[in-house]
Amino acid sequence: MAPVIRRAKETDLYCLNSLMYKLHDEHHQQCPDLFKTASEIEEEKSIARYLDDPECMVYVAEMDDVIIGFITGHFCELISTVSKSVMMATIDELYIEKEYRREGVAEQLMMRIEQELKDYGVKEIFVEVWDFNKGALEFYNKQGLNEHIHYLRKPLNR
Repeated sequence: MAPVIRRAKETDLYCLNSLMYKLHDEHHQQCPDLFKTASEIEEEKSIARYLDDPECMVYVAEMDDVIIGFITGHFCELISTVSKSVMMATIDELYIEKEYRREGVAEQLMMRIEQELKDYGVKEIFVEVWDFNKGALEFYNKQGLNEHIHYLRKPLNR
């Protein structure tokens, strides 16, 4: 059975915050030196801000009336002193419950948000993915997102 993909509603907030917690916990577990704990992030960030902002969007994937994943994004005009202006969007979070991964749910969420972004006149989508998250890198490459800039870091040890 295919999931239902729909826009998130205010009544979804409890479940969405729970999934957001899992997403941030996975990042913290992968790289505890860089990422705050999910509890720390939860105190500072809520998915509710996306529901209140007309330039943001949240879609959920639902199976048997249970939310199994979500995607968030926002759009704006990118204005730069060095590059041409463009209507752009970012995918900010994408999370699927572990037992539903690799079943096409993320692809369906991406297709839905991409369609809405096109309707708003967006020309390009950007996403930031940490290097350790090989599964996400592979997924986004399959969705047609390719590297366009290298963002490098170097810790300075004392």
